[in-house]
Amino acid sequence: MTGHPLDSPLWSALTGPHRELAEVRGAAARYRPEVAPFAAQAGGPGTTDPAAWADLSALAGPGGVVVLSGAEPAPGAGWRLVERIPGLQFEGSGVDAQPDDEAVALGADDVPEMLDLVARTRPGPFRSGTHLMGGYLGIRLGGALIAMAGQRMRPPGWTEISAVCTDPDHRGKGLAGRLVRAVAAGVRARGDVPFLHVAAVNTGAVRLYERLGFTLRREVVFSALRAPE
Repeated sequence: MTGHPLDSPLWSALTGPHRELAEVRGAAARYRPEVAPFAAQAGGPGTTDPAAWADLSALAGPGGVVVLSGAEPAPGAGWRLVERIPGLQFEGSGVDAQPDDEAVALGADDVPEMLDLVARTRPGPFRSGTHLMGGYLGIRLGGALIAMAGQRMRPPGWTEISAVCTDPDHRGKGLAGRLVRAVAAGVRARGDVPFLHVAAVNTGAVRLYERLGFTLRREVVFSALRAPE
């Protein structure tokens, strides 16, 4: 696929910097199931190429669910739409990125706490191996993880900031903004530009990202699709 990497960030990531986390078959690719539910095709989610849908079906397995992002999908025969989430894609070339002294690196030992925080705050898909996609940072209080954010998709030259979440008892303290800036600082240090996706209905998050310097690039759709049985 040609064009800007953010036009098809999943395909660009899965066949590029995240190839070691991917399963690829012909014109389709997906993250390993323990890493993320996301998948992509060479022609984009709007492709009508039967071969691309057959390749994706083989990767998903009978009745398997994958999540595509980009345009409205035009699934092949037998696929069923499970969920559709309108979203927005923001690019962060103008973000005020800066490290945070209280942000700590999170890794494999922190996964149970990360999964617990995600279950309580629902920032989006996060699995036991999601932390392998990039660095994650958290803020602790009394030893407990109360907020986190990290890196997800990595198309060439870009890194997505994701899993931005704060314990409900600690919201309104600016923790999410601090962590987004800190993650962005790490992205910049590697030479990438930060970007992110957000559900269109999450107006509070949209306002936060705009205050931090992110600018709207385009509308996207996240579609969970079930493969033919």
